Amino acid sequence: MSKKEHKLKLHPRNPHRARYNFSLLADSCPELAPYIQLNQYDSQTINFADPNAVKALNRALLNHFYGVLFWDIPEGYLCPPIPGRADYIHYLADLLADSNEGQIPRGRNVRALDVGAGANCVYPIVGSQEYGWQFVGTDVNPIAISAAQAVVTANPCLKKRIVLRQQIDAQKIFDGIWQTEDLFDVTLCNPPFHSSESAMASENKRKWRGLKGESNKSTLNFGGHGPELWCEGGEAGFITRMIKESMSYKDRCFWFTSLVARKENLPVIYRALESAGAVQVKTIEMAQGQKISRFVAWSFLEPAQVDFWRDTRWRK
Repeated sequence: MSKKEHKLKLHPRNPHRARYNFSLLADSCPELAPYIQLNQYDSQTINFADPNAVKALNRALLNHFYGVLFWDIPEGYLCPPIPGRADYIHYLADLLADSNEGQIPRGRNVRALDVGAGANCVYPIVGSQEYGWQFVGTDVNPIAISAAQAVVTANPCLKKRIVLRQQIDAQKIFDGIWQTEDLFDVTLCNPPFHSSESAMASENKRKWRGLKGESNKSTLNFGGHGPELWCEGGEAGFITRMIKESMSYKDRCFWFTSLVARKENLPVIYRALESAGAVQVKTIEMAQGQKISRFVAWSFLEPAQVDFWRDTRWRK
C-alpha cells in the first residue's frame, strides 16, 4: 500500500471505513430505501447529487451507528458527510490521548466546544455517542440552534450530553459564549470556507461544470446556509480571529483546534499562532473523501499545567 493510499483511508476507529451496506441502513431507516439504486457495477448506491438522498443517508447512518432516533435539518442547511465528520472526532480523541499516556479520556468529565455546530449538530452527536463527552455547540443562526435543539430534545441519549448556545455577535467566536465557569478539554470548528457569497457561488458553478450534464446547477448536494459557508476573510480570516480570541482563554482549554481546508492557508495560521504565543502547535492530516484534509491544534498550557490538567480532569 502506498503512502497516499494509506492516508486516504479513514481513521481506524471510524465505523464508516467499509462500503455502505445500504440494505442494512434501509432497515434502520426505511426512508432511505426509495433512493437506493444500482450503479454500473450492479452495486447498491444512491445519487449523491440529490440532497434528499444524502439527507436520508445521513439519517440512516446516525440511527444505525449512533442510536439517533430523530434527526432533521431545515431545507437548505448544511447536510454534511458523516464519515468525514466522524474522522475529526476520532483524531481529536487521539490528540487528547497523546497527552494522557496513550489513553483516550472518556466520559462526562471531558468537555468539548463545537464552534458552529449548525442545524445538523453532527460533531456533538458523534463525540458524545462514541466517547461519552459533554458538548457545548454554538451557532450564530437562531434557526440552526432551534433545529439542533429539536434533535437533542428528541433523543434521550443526547439530552444530558449536549448543550446549545447562540452566539449573538456574529463578529465573535468564543467571546459571549465562554462562560465564567467553563473549562474545555478541546474545541473544534469547521470554519466557513469562502470569503463571500459570490465567491462561493463561483466555486460551486465551477465544480458542477465538471459533472456531466450538471453545468447549470446552482445548489450544493450538501446544502449550506449563509455563515455556514462564507465569512469576511474566508477560512484564513476566521481562524486567525479564533486564534486571537483563544488567547483570552488560554488557561481554560487544553487544545484549541480548527479544520483547515485550504493547505495554502497554513503559513498565515502558523504566523498567527507564533504571534499568539502558542506553546504547542500540531497539524494532523486525515482523509476527507478522496482528498487529504487536516486540522491545526494549538495549546497555551505549559508542562506543569498539562500535568495538573490531566490529573484533575481525566484521572478522577
